[in-house]
Amino acid sequence: MNRREALSAVAVLLGGTIVGSNVFLTGCKNPDKKEGEVSFTPTDIAYLDEVSETIIPTTSSSPGAKAAKVGQFMTVMVRDCYDEKNQKVFMKGLDKLNDESKKKYDKAFMDCDANQRHDLLTQIDKEQNEYMKNKKDDDAAHYFRLMKELTLLG
Repeated sequence: MNRREALSAVAVLLGGTIVGSNVFLTGCKNPDKKEGEVSFTPTDIAYLDEVSETIIPTTSSSPGAKAAKVGQFMTVMVRDCYDEKNQKVFMKGLDKLNDESKKKYDKAFMDCDANQRHDLLTQIDKEQNEYMKNKKDDDAAHYFRLMKELTLLG
């Protein structure tokens, strides 16, 4: 199994848990969403492209997440498919990720090099795994969990 096949299999598995069967039946429109509630700037999309590219980087044999425009895909999914609770977690997560980068490297995520980004996301991934193990049913998902799942799905 090559990398693309593995990612496709993971995306299919995660797709059902992220979005649920209702999304496929309703066309992924969030009925509770109010117009203008969640919006992303081109800077946000570029930021999400870099996060997703760190998770699935370009290799010599295949393009990465950025080439697939996963950042744009993430914005559509958050805006149209996530409930308000997860939208808030995701939006706050954009700032939290930058805050973690500033704590660790004294610079924003976008100003970090590829190795720093990778190390930071590896650290945050460990934190989110621990969070998800201990979270209660009514607790929101971890912001990085949402980002990672959307990257794989995208």
